[in-house]
Amino acid sequence: MRFSFWPTPSQPFAEVMSLGRHVEQTGWDGIWYADHFMPNAEDTSQPTPEAWTTLSALAASVPRIRLGTLVTGNTYRHPAVLAKMAATVDHISEGRVVLGLGSGWQENEHTAYGIPFYSVNGRLRRLAEACQIIKALYREESVTFDGEYYQLKNAPLQPKPHQPNLPLMIGGGGEKVTLRITAKYADEWNVWGDAATLTRKMAILDGYCNDIDRDPAEIQRSAVALLFLSDDEAFLKRIKEGGGAQPTIAGNVNEVIDIVNDYVKAGVNELIVPDFTMGQGAQKIETLDRFINEVASNYR
Repeated sequence: MRFSFWPTPSQPFAEVMSLGRHVEQTGWDGIWYADHFMPNAEDTSQPTPEAWTTLSALAASVPRIRLGTLVTGNTYRHPAVLAKMAATVDHISEGRVVLGLGSGWQENEHTAYGIPFYSVNGRLRRLAEACQIIKALYREESVTFDGEYYQLKNAPLQPKPHQPNLPLMIGGGGEKVTLRITAKYADEWNVWGDAATLTRKMAILDGYCNDIDRDPAEIQRSAVALLFLSDDEAFLKRIKEGGGAQPTIAGNVNEVIDIVNDYVKAGVNELIVPDFTMGQGAQKIETLDRFINEVASNYR
């Protein structure tokens, strides 16, 4: 199993860079970055750097580890432009980029920036066309595409990505449409969830793969959950009883190992851990190091 890190995007770039270098040096496998322009909150003053320019700087400065968006909102950029951006960062990184893509969901930033916020069905239909365009641009010398939402005419994309197959990750757990799009186009898939959620959704994804005669093993699967790694039993009790909206991995080292085992048994290939719950400074570094050294080391 791979273990990857997701830094809070509101942090100054110098801090993100420092964290990126630290996780690279301590054996993590990847770093993921959210693609948003503002917080999904009433107070929108929190700094929110742009994702792909941040990734390009990380690509040039942090070696070895994979880099990707978790995930890019398809509505924010024309898919041909996005394909060019990702291919460029792939060259900067010498072949370490994953293009994470979703339909887009955060309504307030669409409104603030004048980006049309279509119906759920409209966003998903655009996502399906975007996947076709991106895959074609990476594969063909030029692309003509006459879709319902996007049109290309003899569109080139040079240079092609550094990787022979730059992975396209679809983010989202919608069981009726998103997982169908994933089955048809994705190299990787990501969703927030515990092991039980992943098990259920992966069975649906596998079924859609079988419907189109695609080997389900061709799609790598990753999960995201908040991490609470502590020896403070009272603190952990509050977290476990709190019933937060987001999936959580909470416990001491042995308990966290047991939870990660459940993900492994479910067939998860990568576990992505945000730093949202890790505190600041030395406390965050300590949690990252304990997880990679005392938990992840059991799966290497």
